[in-house]
Amino acid sequence: MGVVAEQFERDTGGTLADWHGWLPPACHGHALTFTGPQQAQVQMGAGSLTLDWQALPPRRLGLTKLPHLLVRYRFDGVPDEERARFMRVFDLHMHRGGG
Repeated sequence: MGVVAEQFERDTGGTLADWHGWLPPACHGHALTFTGPQQAQVQMGAGSLTLDWQALPPRRLGLTKLPHLLVRYRFDGVPDEERARFMRVFDLHMHRGGG
């Protein structure tokens, strides 16, 4: 993984309940605090990652409805290399099969 921006957004498959279940193990040992129903903070050394999310209208594929979320990531005081290392493991946990 290359450079990870300090702030970015992603469209993520799944429901709000899915995200709440996937998030703790994806933080791989970093302290995670849910600071609201759709917001969390991950402590990363002297810095942190703030996450907030919202459900988007389901995508439709024929008769199938696919839930998804808009997730915003905001790193504060986390060096480039640590951001990249964290996101590499985080993405492995969040990756869902497909294709």
